[in-house]
Amino acid sequence: MTSRPGDLNDLMSKHRPGYALPREFYTSQAMFDHDIDKVWNRNWIWVGHESQIPEPGDYFLFDYGTESLIIVRDRQGDIRAHLNVCRHRGSRVCTEGAGKARVFVCPYHAWTYELSGELRAGRDMGADFDPAKWGLLAAQVIVFQGMILVCPGDDAPPLATALEQLAPLTAPFAFEDLKVVHEARYPVPANWKLAVENYLECYHCAPAHQEYARSHTLKSPQQMAALMPALQERSAAVGLPTVELNMTGPDAIAPGADAYYRRYPLFEGYKTGSRDGEPLAPLLGSLTGFDGGATDVSIGILNFFLVYSDHAVGYRFVPRNVQETDIHVVWMVRKDAEEGRDYNTDDLTWLWHVTSQDDERIIRHNQAGVNSHFFRPGPLAEMEWAINDFYDYYKKMIATA
Repeated sequence: MTSRPGDLNDLMSKHRPGYALPREFYTSQAMFDHDIDKVWNRNWIWVGHESQIPEPGDYFLFDYGTESLIIVRDRQGDIRAHLNVCRHRGSRVCTEGAGKARVFVCPYHAWTYELSGELRAGRDMGADFDPAKWGLLAAQVIVFQGMILVCPGDDAPPLATALEQLAPLTAPFAFEDLKVVHEARYPVPANWKLAVENYLECYHCAPAHQEYARSHTLKSPQQMAALMPALQERSAAVGLPTVELNMTGPDAIAPGADAYYRRYPLFEGYKTGSRDGEPLAPLLGSLTGFDGGATDVSIGILNFFLVYSDHAVGYRFVPRNVQETDIHVVWMVRKDAEEGRDYNTDDLTWLWHVTSQDDERIIRHNQAGVNSHFFRPGPLAEMEWAINDFYDYYKKMIATA
């Protein structure tokens, strides 16, 4: 458990609603440690897709800050998440990023754990030692349409209502029938909050993302609004909902317990997020055609998805240190699609590869400027409305005891 930064109340009082956060939120090591404890350890994190661990014993690690999680399918076929901390003297139990295990054996003193987390054996611990008390610490798990969400702490935001409302909107895409075909990490020397804030607004899209801006109307609210009625007709025709779900802000049940869904139009001539507008992979789920749209989906405060008619892209902004963050991008297609026949990885990943490279550059420059002692938080634009919601959630989370 980290200690509360001594000047937190004073720092929070300096934040002016409708403006960026003060400098110290992005530069203080104590603030970063507090973020990990209050935000990352106590919220739902999208760690991956169930297709990544299809058989009992299959596992992968998910690391952030000083924490590490083991995501594994146990012998009964259930997906579990364990804290990757030996209950003996704290060594990492798993040291390989992914693999297949019969049991988990700590490399330090050979304490051995079942896939379910129970301690099978603690070597030479004496007659009074009770292994039942020393299993791996468990994290909470929700599998939503194949997407694995994990909350490391005990007090998880109540997601049931949000997922219940989101489920019929995402059902036509059949997330459960996706598979991960490519992952990429883009390290950026910046605080994780600057990376999240960048994702939450498209005020920067026109000047900073030339390739993205050619196809996505999100850069221009006026153009998006003009093209929306036609998109909604096409979406309904191919089997996609046309309603918007926005549980963020004052409509959220609790910070981190929200969901968001909005389908918006691509520019004319673009069926999907590709270089030439042409399809990249087979249609997802039950869709009967391309409507020329893209869907923004978010679950909680940390998990973001962009869903086209033929593929989905997941985004995470994983904190490593106070000014070290990984932009983690995951591309998914229908599970029966074959590389070389149904999709080409280079073509599939092109747009969000170049866009993420742009993001690394602009976020890096953003942090460099925020580091200046002369930085003063400026006012947010109307197109940055989602950042205000993020700040509201964030401030409530870090203020908890």
